Amino acid sequence: MIGERRNLKYRINWNEAREAILGERFKGPKLRFDPDIKTKTASDFSKRVKEGEYEYGRKTTEIFSGFLDRSAEVLEIGPGPGTVTVPLSKRVKMITAVDLSLKNIAHLEENLREESCDNVDVIHKNWLRTDDEALRGRYDLVFCSHFLWMIPDLEEHLEKMENASKKYCAVVQPAGRGDLVKEVYSQITGREYAGEFEPDGDYFAYVILREWGRLLNVTHFSFTNTMTLEEKVRSTASFIGRFVEVDEDVAKRIRDLILPHADADGTFVETNNVVVMWWETA
Repeated sequence: MIGERRNLKYRINWNEAREAILGERFKGPKLRFDPDIKTKTASDFSKRVKEGEYEYGRKTTEIFSGFLDRSAEVLEIGPGPGTVTVPLSKRVKMITAVDLSLKNIAHLEENLREESCDNVDVIHKNWLRTDDEALRGRYDLVFCSHFLWMIPDLEEHLEKMENASKKYCAVVQPAGRGDLVKEVYSQITGREYAGEFEPDGDYFAYVILREWGRLLNVTHFSFTNTMTLEEKVRSTASFIGRFVEVDEDVAKRIRDLILPHADADGTFVETNNVVVMWWETA
């Protein structure tokens, strides 16, 4: 089973930095320019995942396949539209996917049907309120993807992951932002960008787990995203809106700033990086 945690005299104060980052962001983006933006951005994300042929998920699955076999049962926390769920379901016996967002679940179930994936059990629930005793040691792999900024208590999250695992846990997290959104942030806010909305959260988890005495495997990969102009405006506004209110005038400024960067066909293609960490729990 999991080794006893180390009792260290000195610890890195990762929590202060994480709380400071969270404290700079609004609870949610203030996006007055479009009342339906949450529905649209969820649809945008699902569309990008499918049009990209689940590249992010396929590459994650290839990494997981290095230590999982086809008899594996997996718990996925925060599956979104099935970015990893869909390709992984074709390589394992069963996936239990827990998500609080009904919008995400609707896209996930649609994508599972389209891909004829019938071995995924979708549960609408707050992960942090799941029953630890009922989940204890049930899964060969417990993992989350692009989830580390969605929870208030990172240590509690990692503890719950380890509790539900009988073999492995994994964290998959995007790393870094594209230059264009940083440039737009500076133009709109008048402040130099200093990492305010970087997605990187893996290094906080790494510090915690290493202090606990866990030995982690770490790797990374890249994938591409393609967006239309309107999708790029919504995506960029979702970041900017965490720091300033985005009304119709600000949304127009965002559109004007990003339009010159479109490819000849009017689309925006970005290469993004992802970090994958996994460790044994038994």
